[in-house]
Amino acid sequence: MMKHAKKTKMSGFLFLYLAFVYMELIVRIFTCRPFMDWGLVFMLVFALTPAIFGWAVSKLFGEKGGFVASIVTTSIMFLIYVTQAIYHSVFGKYLIVFSFLGGGANQIMDDGIIKNTMQALLTGIPTILLLALPIAALAVFRKRISFGKRNIPLSAMYAAASVIVTVIVSLAISFIKPLAVVRSGNFDPNLSVGKFGLFYTEVLDVKYNLFGVEQRMNLEQEYNPDEKKEPEEADPSVDTSPNVMNIDFNHYASTEKNTTLSGLSAYFAEKEPTNKNKYTGMYEGYNLITITAEGFSPYAIHPELTPTLHKMSQEGFKFENFYTPIWGVSTSDGEYTHCSGLLPKSGVWSFYRSGNNYMPFFLGNMFESIGVEKRFAYHNHTYDYYHRDVSHPNMGYDYKGVGNGLELSGDWPESDLEMIEKTVDEYLSDDEPFHAYYMTVSGHLNYTRIGNEMVSKNWDLVKDLDCSDALKGYISCNIELDRAMEYLLRRLNEAGVADKTVITITPDHYPYGLEQKDGDKYAVWREVLGHDVDTTFELYKSNFILHCQGTKDAPTIDKYCYSVDILPTMLNLFGFEYDSRLLMGSDILSTSNQLVIFLDRSFITERGMYDAG
Repeated sequence: MMKHAKKTKMSGFLFLYLAFVYMELIVRIFTCRPFMDWGLVFMLVFALTPAIFGWAVSKLFGEKGGFVASIVTTSIMFLIYVTQAIYHSVFGKYLIVFSFLGGGANQIMDDGIIKNTMQALLTGIPTILLLALPIAALAVFRKRISFGKRNIPLSAMYAAASVIVTVIVSLAISFIKPLAVVRSGNFDPNLSVGKFGLFYTEVLDVKYNLFGVEQRMNLEQEYNPDEKKEPEEADPSVDTSPNVMNIDFNHYASTEKNTTLSGLSAYFAEKEPTNKNKYTGMYEGYNLITITAEGFSPYAIHPELTPTLHKMSQEGFKFENFYTPIWGVSTSDGEYTHCSGLLPKSGVWSFYRSGNNYMPFFLGNMFESIGVEKRFAYHNHTYDYYHRDVSHPNMGYDYKGVGNGLELSGDWPESDLEMIEKTVDEYLSDDEPFHAYYMTVSGHLNYTRIGNEMVSKNWDLVKDLDCSDALKGYISCNIELDRAMEYLLRRLNEAGVADKTVITITPDHYPYGLEQKDGDKYAVWREVLGHDVDTTFELYKSNFILHCQGTKDAPTIDKYCYSVDILPTMLNLFGFEYDSRLLMGSDILSTSNQLVIFLDRSFITERGMYDAG
C-alpha cells in the first residue's frame, strides 16, 4: 500500500505565491528598503495577484503545459525583480515606466552607465542567484508540484479573482489617510515600495505614468491671516516693492475659457510675491558662471584635498540650512529645479518636456534679454543624454557636450578640469560680458578604482586618509572638480574679471552612490556624521556655493531653503525683472516664508518638519 501511495504534491498556486513573496523579500534586503507601517501585510496581500493570475494561466494548458506556463510566469517576475534590484544599485531608486519608455532605454545603453551596470551585476551575482532559486526549484521539483487538469472556466475565474483582489485592496487603501499620500499628488516609488511592496508599486506606476490616470491632491488648506509673518521694519532707503511684472492675472482668470489656464491665473493672482530687498541688483552687470555638480555634497569639501572649493565655500554667501532633495529623474530633475525654479512632475522628464515651452526666466534667456551675446552651456558627457540637446538650447544657451562640439580625451567619468580647460577661452577671449552654465560628471558613481577614471587618477592623494575606501573614492572624484575650479579662478584673474564674475555651485542630488558598503546602506553617512543619518531630511542637507571674489561682508543665512530657490535668488541679485509669483521657489534673501518640499511631500518650515512617511 505504501509503495503505491500517491506522494503529497504542493499546489502550483501556493508555489507561485511563495516564490513571489520570496523574491520581494530578497529585493528588499538587497536594496535596504524596509517595510513601512503595514507594508509587510500589504505586500503579502498583493503577492496574491500575480500568483492567482499565474495559476489562472496554467489552468489553460493542463499539467504539462501548466508547468511551462508557470516557468514563464516565474521568469517574468524574476526579470522584473532583478531589473529593479540592479537599477536601484546604480541609481539609488526604483525604475519607473516613463524612465524606460520615455527614452531611458537609450540612456541605459550609454557607455558610462553600462560600466556602472556591469559592476552592479558583478557585485549583485549573489542576489541574482538567490532570485533565480524559485525557477530552479520549479524545474527540480516539478513532479512534486501539481498544476491540475486543463480547465478554461476555472482559469477565467482565477484571472478575474486576481483583478478583484487588487481593486478591493486598492479601494480600501484609498480611505486610509496615512497611506493615501503615496497614491495621490506625487507618486514616489521608493515610498510606495515601503508601504505596499514592489509588485503593487509596479501597478501604480503603470496606472499613473503609462495610462495617465489623474493624480489629485486632497489636502485641505486653510488660510489664517493671523499666522502671517510680521513684516520686518523696512529701511526707507531700500526698495522693497514686490518682484512682479505687469500681468493682470485677475483679468485672465475671469476671461480665459481654458479652465486650466483660468485656474492657474486665479492662483497666481492670489499668490503673495516676494519683495525686493537690500541685495536686489547687488551683482547687476556682472558675469555669471553657474554649475550643477554631479553628486556634490558637504562631504566633498576638504581643507587640504579640495582647497579651492573650501575657500569658495568660506568666502562667499553661507547657507546653513540648504537642501537638495532627490526627485524621480535624479540628475535631470536636479538640474531642472536648479535652473527653472520649478518642481519636476513625477513620471515624466520635466527638463526634456520643458524644451518646447516658453521659459523666459531661465538665466540664459534672461541674459539674452539684456543683450549678453556670450551664453554657453556645457556638459562633459554625451551631449544628448537626458535629451539635453532639447532642454539646454531652450534655456537660451549655445549648448555643447561630448559629440556636439566638445571633444574630451578621457574615459568614464570624464574630467571636469579638461572641460573647463577646453571651454573657458570661448567666453574669456575679449572683454564682452558672458554667462556660462556647466553640468559636471566627474563626481559620478561608482566611487571605486575599477570603472571610475577619476578615482584611479586621484587615488594616490587620498589613499592614506583614515576613512573607508568608498569615501576616499568620492573625495577623489571631487578633487577633479576642485582642480577645475582652481583653473577657472586663475583664468578669471588673468583676464581681470574675477571680481566681476559670480560663480555658483550646487549639486544635482546627494551622492547616493555612497549608500552601499558591506551591506550597510548608510555606513558612510555614519562615518562622516558620527551618528545614524535621518533619511527623511538630514540625508539631503547640502551646500550652495555663491561666490564672487572681493565680495565683502557676505552674510550667513540660516533660513531653510533648497535648490528650487536658487533661480529667484539669482534673478534678484542680478536685478532682473521677473514675476516671483510664477516660480515655485522664492528668493532666499527675501523675507519670504521658509519652505523645503521633498519628493514624498515631506516638508520643512520655520515652524517644524513633517515626515510624510
